[in-house]
Amino acid sequence: MTEISFAAMGQPAPKPALKPTFGRSIRVVSAVAALVLALPAAAGAQQQAAPPLLDAMTTELHRAFTSLGKQGDEKQLPPYFLNYAVADASAVSIRAQFGALVDSSANHVRVADVQVRLGDAKLDNTHGTHRGSAVNSLQLPLTDDREALGRSLWLATNTGYGRALDNYLRVKTEAEVRAKEEDASPDFSQESPQTYIGKPAPPVVVDRAAWEQRVKALSKVFREYPDVYQNMVVLTAQNETDYFASSEGSRVVAPHLQARLVVFAVTRADDGMDLFRAQTFEAETVEGLPAQAELEAAMRELGKSLEALRKAPVTEPFDGPAILSGRAAAVFFHEVLGHRLEGQRQRGNEEGQTFTKEVGKEVLPSFLSVADDPSATKYGTTWLSGSYEYDDEGQKARRVELIQDGVLKTFLMSRLPIASFAASNGHGRAQTGHVPTGRQGNLIVTSTKTEPESELRKQLIDEAKKQGKPYGLYFEDISSGFAVTTRSSPQAFQVIPLVVWRVYVDGRPDELVRGVSIVGTPLASMKRILATGDKSEVFNGECGAESGTIPVSAVAPAMLLSEMETQKQAQGTARPPILPIPGAENAAPAKPASEKKEAQ
Repeated sequence: MTEISFAAMGQPAPKPALKPTFGRSIRVVSAVAALVLALPAAAGAQQQAAPPLLDAMTTELHRAFTSLGKQGDEKQLPPYFLNYAVADASAVSIRAQFGALVDSSANHVRVADVQVRLGDAKLDNTHGTHRGSAVNSLQLPLTDDREALGRSLWLATNTGYGRALDNYLRVKTEAEVRAKEEDASPDFSQESPQTYIGKPAPPVVVDRAAWEQRVKALSKVFREYPDVYQNMVVLTAQNETDYFASSEGSRVVAPHLQARLVVFAVTRADDGMDLFRAQTFEAETVEGLPAQAELEAAMRELGKSLEALRKAPVTEPFDGPAILSGRAAAVFFHEVLGHRLEGQRQRGNEEGQTFTKEVGKEVLPSFLSVADDPSATKYGTTWLSGSYEYDDEGQKARRVELIQDGVLKTFLMSRLPIASFAASNGHGRAQTGHVPTGRQGNLIVTSTKTEPESELRKQLIDEAKKQGKPYGLYFEDISSGFAVTTRSSPQAFQVIPLVVWRVYVDGRPDELVRGVSIVGTPLASMKRILATGDKSEVFNGECGAESGTIPVSAVAPAMLLSEMETQKQAQGTARPPILPIPGAENAAPAKPASEKKEAQ
């Protein structure tokens, strides 16, 4: 599968795939048979009364699971597994551009995902390329009308069962005519039922009038920069409760709150190259977002940066030493390493399986370790948007030590087994309407070989001199990227930096350049890390892949690499606006940040 991720800083994706998501995805949990009502709560589970929605889900799931395929029609099969997952989300969205309000809205929506599995865990209707067809989605009533909820779930179940039956027949036919697969692992893992009844999230409450003024004021800052041709400031606040019920007996109610302020601004250089900067600010609620003065200062920094970027020289292809700032390194690890450690990428004849045979081997320098911990809600004082209590298959979130002292230990597992790893480790994630797969949550990179960033800079210059290079590169900010993981294409990645500096070995001031694209192959790139900084930084964003768009975080220190390859980005042909932007003739010219201060 080609894995495409648009993770960094929440900037709009190069394709229209980033539709609004609700929390970690709109989904429903699993409900079970008569046993569900009698199951004791799991140890440590919160003892709250089951919400009416969960009761309605459980009742209809039990009725469906005990009835489907038992009407006497020999062509029908009873499901061996059934789950309902419902996302109940309320949200407020406020958007402004150039200092004026464009949109201000609030909504409440419930969406159910019904997953039906036929056959058995060894071979079922989700096998191989049919995996994505296992889920059927339907919008639910917003009120707790038991009959309306039951009939809606019945409709989604009936449709989902029909699709499952068709796909199971195809799967059986394909199994008879196709060559034996490399990995003959089952299609579904056996897991213990989970019970967790958390308190449902309250409806989102935002002072709309106050935030409309704040968002407009932030967008208005860009009027000071006449070469910023487009800008957008968006506040989204969302409270979601995820309900899960399954025929195995799981019953989960898990709340998730998130507030996000996204800023996006665009300019165009005289040669037609489009340039943008994006930044996000995230917290659990709007009260946790930065103060207005801090936000306005950040807007001005973005404006100055764009003014400087449009005047910067275009990069030339480069292959030499480089430093990634902490935030840039976090995005880099998410794209280059994290996706290749997702479990489903280790099976299937179409997958490149970069690290499948590398378990127990050194894949990173021995001073680096990598974990993924969705159970962590903060890193220091920074909120992590990739946090969750239970994944989208009703499994408890847990910290997974992926790489220890450079040695690969395991993968990010959903309930899709792979060779040598038969169980989930709480990383089955999906957007509503998709089947969960192994995905990243909070990817955390740690190092035992740290240096102050000023020392990293000295080492960068020394390495450039050693290689006979006139400069090394410093990547201050990275936007997004994609990673190709299929065999049909080269096992490569591409990452798009936003702010890149040349650090000259002869003492000249650092020079800002534009149009840089990082390219390479994962195994080679990971082995070229020489040292890391002594301070870690966080990026929060959204990642798109075959199981949809989900919130993610990554944490990493700055990285010094002995070699990094860059190429030129595609350059547009459109000229800058012929007609000056209104008011540009009266605007005071912004002072470009033409020189970057040396690392302290």
